[in-house]
Amino acid sequence: MVKLFDENDCGYIEVEVEDFYCNDFPKYFARTGKDTYFHALQFPIYEVPDMIWGSQPRDGGHLIIEANDYDEFIAREPKAKKWIHPYVGSREFIHNLPRYCLWLVDCPPNELRKMPLVYQRVQAVREFRLKSKADSTRKFAETPWLFCQIAQPKTDYLVVPQVSSERREYVPIGYMDANTIASNLVLTIPDAKLWHFGVLTSFPHMAWMRMTCGRLTSRYRYSANVVYNNFPWPPFNREVERTAAKILMTRRNYPDATFADLYDPLIMPKDLRKAHAENDRAVMDAYDFPKSMTEAQMQTAFLNLYERLKNFAELYNSAGT
Repeated sequence: MVKLFDENDCGYIEVEVEDFYCNDFPKYFARTGKDTYFHALQFPIYEVPDMIWGSQPRDGGHLIIEANDYDEFIAREPKAKKWIHPYVGSREFIHNLPRYCLWLVDCPPNELRKMPLVYQRVQAVREFRLKSKADSTRKFAETPWLFCQIAQPKTDYLVVPQVSSERREYVPIGYMDANTIASNLVLTIPDAKLWHFGVLTSFPHMAWMRMTCGRLTSRYRYSANVVYNNFPWPPFNREVERTAAKILMTRRNYPDATFADLYDPLIMPKDLRKAHAENDRAVMDAYDFPKSMTEAQMQTAFLNLYERLKNFAELYNSAGT
């Protein structure tokens, strides 16, 4: 059971731990210790790229093409191939599972009408949305060839799965090309640099994440508004860029391995573990954390740092709203 307090600290609700996800209760904040809490912020409190949700279809599945249907669909509707993109959510990203979607953002109506199978799917999306009880979904029936929320980066971007196993020491994070459509089951950071990747994939950030994230049963549920936007970033350290690049290069030694394989704590490759250890050390040096610091001590240090930042964060959040 978690107590969620309202922003004026004059009341609270109780939520079962397995059901708790901070974004589900925007009016409330989670108390992590005496007089310590984290607001849901719309923007990061540091000058870092925004983390955004992927695009949400709300299409009844009609704009999605599963891997086992892809070849047959292309064979029956070859003109559609240019409008079909790889599609990635948390599960697809972690397990390297192929999945596709119809991405018709720039498709001219005359071309769409020449693809009868695609046209049928667009009709099905319209019917699905019109039957919805939600006014916002019914409104999107006016544009049934498009996802309801479109937030696809124009450049390569960093992917953070919203849900991942609590067994892993590191939440799998990686780069994706702009041609791959990110679903609303992942979070993206467009234009993220090696510095951002190195800090986010480090042990200090994982310690922060485990303290502030929501849970889906026992799995980590990463939140942009609480975990990322409240995160106290360290001063820039160029060594982190080097160690971050080494992690990416080391992953290439295992082209057929999925993130589920690489980050299984029982069988994580030695060279990848070493690369992460070097990156952890570089990020800890950026914070000026001692090498012997435990996760609990690190979390305490973050709480103390956050206490100093709290007033600024509240003012920043008020300005954003």
